[in-house]
Amino acid sequence: TKMFAEIQKSMAEFGVHFDVFFHENSLHTSGAVTKALGRLNELGHVYEDAGATWLRTTDFGDDKDRVLIKSDANPAYIAADVAYYLDKRDRGADEVIIMLGADHHGYIGRMMAVCAAFGDEPNQNLQILIGQLVNLVKNGQPVRMSKRAGNVVTIDDLVNEVGVDAARYSLARFAADSSIDLDLDLLQSATNENPVFYVQYAHSRTCAVDRNAEERGVNRADGFNPALLDGAADTELLGRLAEFPGVVAEAANLREPHRIARYLEALAGDYHAWYQAKDADGNARRVLPYPDEPVTDVHHSRLWLNDAVRQVLSNGLDLLGVSAPTRM
Repeated sequence: TKMFAEIQKSMAEFGVHFDVFFHENSLHTSGAVTKALGRLNELGHVYEDAGATWLRTTDFGDDKDRVLIKSDANPAYIAADVAYYLDKRDRGADEVIIMLGADHHGYIGRMMAVCAAFGDEPNQNLQILIGQLVNLVKNGQPVRMSKRAGNVVTIDDLVNEVGVDAARYSLARFAADSSIDLDLDLLQSATNENPVFYVQYAHSRTCAVDRNAEERGVNRADGFNPALLDGAADTELLGRLAEFPGVVAEAANLREPHRIARYLEALAGDYHAWYQAKDADGNARRVLPYPDEPVTDVHHSRLWLNDAVRQVLSNGLDLLGVSAPTRM
């Protein structure tokens, strides 16, 4: 109970909240394991051999059948996995998504066989994601991690070192099935090489433009004329903004949130380039006029584009659970 409370506390501080916590031992005490084995037996996929109860997973592509109840009458480890899958399906989940570590890659075949044994569609009703290891680097040297030596780096350690935003963003910007290398010194730096700083700074810059626009009498209420956004940087930025809905949909469909992070970095790059763009004569294509210059429709239209970037950056960071600071 104490360890579970610590886990909940760590997750809350990391910005992760679960609506439901499911305890594995409840599958045994509630009778869920017995129910699942009974369902599989009714379907004709369970048999007895050498005093043990087996699931005939080889009928569904597994390399060997799996023991559900051992000869000493104790359930095998997979029995709880079988029960959990059925329990979640019976609770109304059309898609059961399970995240496993790289050292559990061998579970994919047997669990997909379990899915098929229940009459479901592997890789559809059951989807398994494999996560790889996270490697930490500090002062140019790897941070060694060893359970045996007792120097495991926890998520609390990472958050204390670089902060919640940098920790969440740096993990989210990689595909789940790729090894992740985190440079702790880089994630603490206020430079463009730090990806979370780069994106957050772009958002704070859009907010600074808004504050200055109010002072100089530029506002969106005076209208938007897209024809005035005729520079190459304008076109590049508008095109990038148009990609956002598709990126979000693809990230959701493929279970790949890193696509959103990488998109935000590209958008931030386009925005910074747009902010500093010059015309053919080498003059700055300013978002706002100088204090002694008149306000024109071009400035109003550029403010609309600035604010569109601010909204998309804010939405994207929010999807990743990362803050969008207005000042940096």
